[in-house]
Amino acid sequence: MAKIFPSLLSADFLNLNEELSNLEAAGVDGVHFDVMDGQFVPNISIGIPVLEAVRRGTSLPIDVHLMIESPEKYIELFAESGADMISVHVEATPHIHRVIQQIKNAKKKAGVVINPGTPVETILPVIDMVDYVLVMTVNPGFGGQAFIESTLTKLKQLSSVKSANNLTFDIEVDGGINDKTVEKVIENGATMLVAGSYFFGHQNYDDAVKQLRG
Repeated sequence: MAKIFPSLLSADFLNLNEELSNLEAAGVDGVHFDVMDGQFVPNISIGIPVLEAVRRGTSLPIDVHLMIESPEKYIELFAESGADMISVHVEATPHIHRVIQQIKNAKKKAGVVINPGTPVETILPVIDMVDYVLVMTVNPGFGGQAFIESTLTKLKQLSSVKSANNLTFDIEVDGGINDKTVEKVIENGATMLVAGSYFFGHQNYDDAVKQLRG
């Protein structure tokens, strides 16, 4: 069964503590925390003070997705501020191996991320080091985008690499995940689902969880 990590970027920040309580009650597996710097992606989002607040407000695992340039400068800071999992874009640093090591040294789960236009081959040198691979199924930077169908090929390819090499990493998908696309991504190997506007568009989060889990 795929794990569900609602994206807090779509939550009601005025009532964030209540949102976290409702997510826990709905039985989600963790929360996804998007960090954007206005450089690597054309948007600016949330950072350390909000992460610290979320950490105080929930015992759920926090999956921090760094959409920032030079992520190696900030790994320790995010690790110390409450992240349980940290993922970095292969496109954002020439030192992806070092960054994954930094995350591991901080005793956190390490993830590597690829954009829709980035080949799976670019992450093969670190594929045996990571706990999860995040495949962006929309272009990063903004919520509410339509799912990019061609990313299903990447999921299938990653699933084959995983099986052929007897690896155990999770395959996470982020972007356009809803009741229409969830079956396709799971069929092609996804084991972690990030859902933002679709999930928080439900008045009852139990319903969102049921629809994503089928």
